[in-house]
Amino acid sequence: MSAKKVGFIATHAQDDPEKATLPFMLAVGAMTMGAEPVIILQGEGVRLGVKGYGDTVAAEGMPSLEGLLAAVLGSGFSVMVCSPCMTKRGITEDDLREGCFVGGAPKVIEAMLECENMLTY
Repeated sequence: MSAKKVGFIATHAQDDPEKATLPFMLAVGAMTMGAEPVIILQGEGVRLGVKGYGDTVAAEGMPSLEGLLAAVLGSGFSVMVCSPCMTKRGITEDDLREGCFVGGAPKVIEAMLECENMLTY
């Protein structure tokens, strides 16, 4: 039996560091419980997929977003980045950090259908 999947849609970055950090905290928690995190970056959240950007987002009293992101990616999980949201912000595939990939609506829906639950921040 494969691990259960739980999905997190991150829609914030520097505009709301707390909401940007929470999905990654929960993703790490899911990993420790043997569940597979499925992370999708949309809206301002797509900036979290850009190389070096994670270091620029810090929520007071919370773990390092960059550290959480590195933990997820370092465990072999990938992060989907919304293609229309990237285009709107002038972000290209070359700007993305290793472990992040571009996905449009069909990939997002496919990922959502595979998850037990989806949370949006």
